[in-house]
Amino acid sequence: MSKFNELINSDQPVLVDFFAEWCGPCKTMAPILQDVASKLNGTAKIIKVDIDKNPAAASKYRVQSVPTLIIFQKGEIKWQQSGVVPAKQLVELLQKK
Repeated sequence: MSKFNELINSDQPVLVDFFAEWCGPCKTMAPILQDVASKLNGTAKIIKVDIDKNPAAASKYRVQSVPTLIIFQKGEIKWQQSGVVPAKQLVELLQKK
């Protein structure tokens, strides 16, 4: 969990994808996140957190359903949403942070 805390406390925006292997919509998000990463050219980080392997992180951020996407900057939650989110919306959110 300390590595996770280190990542979300950076000045750079961090998009965290809370997902599960068994989740259909989570599989839909995977290529969307790859597209977002390619459009951002390293200006933001994208990390994936498997809620089954990291239940403490899921509990701490009250993840009730997957996928849940949270944007952190300097340790603060700047945006949070559950469900599949279009790449265009994510890019816009990450660029204005």
